[in-house]
Amino acid sequence: MKKTIITLIVSIMTILCLITPVQASSSDLLLNNLEFKAQINQDGSMDVTEKWNIKIRDTNTLYKIFEIDKTRFSSISDVEVTEITNGRKQAFREKNQWNYHMPKGTYFGGINEDKEFEIAWGVGLEDSSATKNYEISYHVEDAIAKYSDYAELYWQFIGKESDIDAKNITGTILLPSHADNKRDIKVWGHTEDLNGEIYVTDTNKIEFNINQFRSGRYVEIRTLFPTEMITSCTRGKNTEILEQVIQEETTWANQANARREMKETTKRIITIIINLLAIVLAIFSIKSIIKNVPKIKTSKKLKPSQKIKYFREIPREDSTPTEALMILSKQLDGINNSSIFIGRIFSATLLDLSLKKIIDFEVNDKIITIKIRKENPEELEEAKDEKVIFEFLKKASEENNGKITIKELKNYIESSQRKVRDLGEKIDKSAKESLYQKEVVDKEEKEKKNKLTTYIIILSILLFISYSACVISIILSMNAIVTIPLTVVLIIQLVVFCILSRKTNVLTQKGIDENEKWKGLKKYMEDFSMLDKRNVPEIVIWEKFLVYATVFGIADKVLKQLKIVYPNINEEWNNNYYGYMYLMMNTDFSNSFSNAISSSMSTTYSSAIGGGGGFSSGGRRSEVGRTVGMGGR
Repeated sequence: MKKTIITLIVSIMTILCLITPVQASSSDLLLNNLEFKAQINQDGSMDVTEKWNIKIRDTNTLYKIFEIDKTRFSSISDVEVTEITNGRKQAFREKNQWNYHMPKGTYFGGINEDKEFEIAWGVGLEDSSATKNYEISYHVEDAIAKYSDYAELYWQFIGKESDIDAKNITGTILLPSHADNKRDIKVWGHTEDLNGEIYVTDTNKIEFNINQFRSGRYVEIRTLFPTEMITSCTRGKNTEILEQVIQEETTWANQANARREMKETTKRIITIIINLLAIVLAIFSIKSIIKNVPKIKTSKKLKPSQKIKYFREIPREDSTPTEALMILSKQLDGINNSSIFIGRIFSATLLDLSLKKIIDFEVNDKIITIKIRKENPEELEEAKDEKVIFEFLKKASEENNGKITIKELKNYIESSQRKVRDLGEKIDKSAKESLYQKEVVDKEEKEKKNKLTTYIIILSILLFISYSACVISIILSMNAIVTIPLTVVLIIQLVVFCILSRKTNVLTQKGIDENEKWKGLKKYMEDFSMLDKRNVPEIVIWEKFLVYATVFGIADKVLKQLKIVYPNINEEWNNNYYGYMYLMMNTDFSNSFSNAISSSMSTTYSSAIGGGGGFSSGGRRSEVGRTVGMGGR
C-alpha cells in the first residue's frame, strides 16, 4: 500500500505542476485592478487615463516606459499623476529631472537616460507596504493611422517587459464620434495567454477585459473604424487596410484557436487522469478506513496503575540516565538529533560513572581532571549506552594515559563533529535496545507507531494535493469532481490514523508506571525544599538523585534547594572529598558539556558567525543586491 500511495503522490504532483500557472513577477507589486480609458480625438491623437489599484511593498518608485517609435506615434505629453485616497484626489508635483528614485509625491514624464519615454512617480514605500490608488493621464500625438478605407489604432497598452501581475484589467476606447452601425467598427485583442475578451459595445465605444494577467506578457488592441471620424492626421496613407488586417488577424486567430483546442484537449485528458487516480486512491482509503475503524474500538490507551505526585526513590536502580530521559519525555526517537539531550546525557553519565567508581574527578589548583580507574568495567555490560560514552572518554584520554582535563575534553568534543554525531546515534540505539529487553518499551508497538506516523505524513501530503486539485479544478473549470469526495475520505482516514497513533501503547504497562514514577521524582526534586524536612533523604542519596536531575535539566534548581535545606553542605563536601558533588556545587558542570556538544553538532549546519559551514537561506533584503526589473524600484 505504501509504495502505491507514493506512486499516486508522484503522479498527482506531476499533473499539478503541468496545470498550475507559474507566477514569474516580483511579489513586491500586484495590481488588483488596472483600468484604461482611451479617448481618440478627431486630429488622430489619443488621451489615455490609467487607474491603478496596486499592492506595493518595499518600493520607492513606480514607473511606466514607452518605446519611442515615430512610425506608431509622434510624441507623448501632458503627463499628470494623481493619488486617490477615500475618493479625494491629490496631484503629484512635476519634476523636470529624471531620477532613478523619485521623491515621494513627485513625478517625472519625459525622456529617461535610456532614451525612452518614462512616467515615474515616487510612492515612498521602500520600507513598508500599502494598497494605493493612482491615476495616470497622458496625451499621445498621432496615435491613429488614417487609410483610404479605415482609420486604425494599433496600441500596446502593456508591454512585454512589464514586471507586475494584475488580477483584473479592463479598458474602454471611445471613438471621436458615433458610427452608423457597430458593424462598421472592427476590433481585435492580442495577449499571449489568450485570456481576454474585446467587444464593440456601442457605435462609439470598445471595451476589453483580461483576468489573471501574468507579467512578461503584453496587451495589444487593434481597431479599425470609419475613416471620416478623423478630420486631420499626419499619419495618412492613400491605401486600403481592411483586407490586409483581416488576413493577418485570421491567421493569428486560427493559431490562437488551435492553441485553445489543444489546451482544452490537454485539460480533458488531465481531468480524466486526475479522476482515475482519485478513484483508485479513494478505494484504498475507504478500504483502510473500514479495516482500521474497528481497531479504534478495541485499542485501549494504558494508564498508570497509580497516580503519583511525588516519588522519593529511584524508580529503577539499573536505569541509565539515557533510559530515564527517554521514558520521562517519551522521546523514543530523535534523541541523537538533539544537542541539548545529548549534552545532558553526557554530563549525567559522567556523574554516574564517577558514582560507580569507574572514573574519578580530581581537583588541583581549580583544574579538574577526569581519571579512568577501570579499563574494562563489568558494570557497564548491562548499561550499553553508558559503555558507549565510556569508550568515547577512553578514546579522548588515550594520549595522556587515561587522564584528561575538563577543558581538554570540551575541546576534544568541539573538534570531533563526526564522532559526536556517531556517539549520539550509538547512545540512542543502545538505550532503545535495552528498554526493549527490559520490557519497558514494546518493540512491535513502537514499529506500529512509526508506520502510523509515516502514513499520517503521507496522508497530509495527499490531502494537500487533493485540496489543491479541487481549487485548481474550479479555477481552470476542470470537471475533476472526484477530488471533492476524495478530500473528505482522506480527512476521515487521517483522523482515524491520528486516533490510532494516540492510542498506540509504545510504553508497556511497566513503562507507563515507570514514567509516572520518573515524573513524580522530577516533581519532588523541583519542590523538596518546600516539603516536610523529615521526609528529605540523606545527603548521600542526593548523589544518585543529582545524576537524574542533570539529565532532566533541573540540576541548578536542585542544588539551590540543597543549599537551603542543608546550609553547611558546601563546607562539608569541600572538607571531606573532591568528588563530583564538589564539582556540582562549585562549577557549571551540568551545562558545560551541553554547550560543547551543541557547538560541535551545530558546526555541520550553516555558520552563524562566519566560521564556515553550509549555506544559509539568506540575509536582510534591504542589504542584499537584488534585481527588481521593471514596474517598481
